[in-house]
Amino acid sequence: MRVNVSSHDLKVSDHKHHLHPFTDHGALGVDERRVISKADGVWLWDTDGNRIMDGMAGLWCVNVGHGRQEIVEAVRAQMSELSYYNTFFKTTHPPVIELSAMLADLAPDHINMVFYGGSGSDANDTILRLVRTYWALQGKDSKKVVISRKNAYHGSTIAGASLGGMGAMHSQGGLPIPDIHHIDQPYWFGEGMMTDMSEDEFGLWAARELERAIEEIGEENIAAFIAEPIQGAGGVIIPPATYWPEVKRILESRDILFVSDEVICGFGRTGEWFGSGYYDMKPDLMAIAKGLTSGYLPMGGVLVSDEIAEVLHRENVEFYHGYTYSGHPACCAAAIANLTIIKREGLVERVRDHIGPYFQKRWTALADHPMVGEARMVGMFGALELVPDENDLKKRFDNVGKVGTITRDHSFSNGLVMRAVRDSLIISPPLTITEEEVDVLIASARKTLDAAWDDVRKQGLA
Repeated sequence: MRVNVSSHDLKVSDHKHHLHPFTDHGALGVDERRVISKADGVWLWDTDGNRIMDGMAGLWCVNVGHGRQEIVEAVRAQMSELSYYNTFFKTTHPPVIELSAMLADLAPDHINMVFYGGSGSDANDTILRLVRTYWALQGKDSKKVVISRKNAYHGSTIAGASLGGMGAMHSQGGLPIPDIHHIDQPYWFGEGMMTDMSEDEFGLWAARELERAIEEIGEENIAAFIAEPIQGAGGVIIPPATYWPEVKRILESRDILFVSDEVICGFGRTGEWFGSGYYDMKPDLMAIAKGLTSGYLPMGGVLVSDEIAEVLHRENVEFYHGYTYSGHPACCAAAIANLTIIKREGLVERVRDHIGPYFQKRWTALADHPMVGEARMVGMFGALELVPDENDLKKRFDNVGKVGTITRDHSFSNGLVMRAVRDSLIISPPLTITEEEVDVLIASARKTLDAAWDDVRKQGLA
């Protein structure tokens, strides 16, 4: 931060020159902006002197917590030796070689190669091109359709946003592109509860939406099914227990690739290295990013199965695709240091066996609040569904999103970053959070719910 520049002046400059992602700039006032100037562990500080708990680990990514000097030093050392070189034209470098071997060791046994990019969005662009190229190289050019799910999030590039199933994104820019087919999501609280089905029955029904789509489109025309193990940006949607086993059954008998989008679920968030492992799925391709470097530098990639790699390794086959920063040496150094910390400190096991269960117990207890219809969590991410009447869980607030925004704003005022999705609050803190910090988070969340509930009733919204 520049010295002798006031917090207000920084906000004014930001207002004049900075277009923010996913922001209604007409509604964003100058003084509503938060200028984050420092971070350590699970804590952030802004230029107004406020300490704020980072309940979203940045954007689901700072798995090892802020301020890890080991990563900073690894990047500094790498940039001092080789700040950049590309991996085109038969060229490679030591950090990309080391990181690739590390990822092959962490991935399922049938996955041993990785293609690098700069984000989860471009990882899914790569996947769209890769699955179609894979089938074309085998003489199956008709296999182009990718099945995805409504309310899924696979990035905001043209291909990523098309693969995702968010209506607001599809309303801009002529999306989705052709040959992307969206099926219903396994969202029990938001959709299944409105039916006469039990949760298990709804899980089977949602899984069989994939089967119905395959029958409608034709297996000979379908390249892949892409899905997040748990839908993160869609609202931490945890499928019913029956969902993934049924999807597995459907895919096992068909010549269709399974793509697991691990951008949020990967690198310990579920208490396993990957979300597909948590659900015992066997993906052909895995999109990775976020927790790969814990957000210290931008990096993404695609983990590629041996079967697909073998097709690409045939003589006279070139995959005409790549990025200037594929396998950037400094980003590789950050990822190596980050993964070393996760392994050395046993953070995946910690989420599975210790802090995860503790956090889940405290979080799900918030379901006793009169505005909470459901409190759910897997590993280290969860959601609170906000309702106007705890005695009628099928009833929802009018003007969807208004109550979620009110509650989110109270959360920020109480020194806790939680994110609002429709009328729910979602949470995803660093994996390093302590029990004492979880207690602080829960106390802040309860205080937030109380304040928002008072506002909701005063405004006649419930």
